[in-house]
Amino acid sequence: MTRQDAHDFLQIAGEIGLKPQIQTFPLEKANEALIAVKDETAKGSCVIVP
Repeated sequence: MTRQDAHDFLQIAGEIGLKPQIQTFPLEKANEALIAVKDETAKGSCVIVP
């Protein structure tokens, strides 16, 4: 994937209204986030928040 590919993708995503799915985890549950990613049970991207 090139920088131009990413630019093109983000432009198309905005045009079609693509909404990312994110699942937040507090810092003290960072291990749970890592397990969800490893086990492929995460709903979208995992984000660890302070």
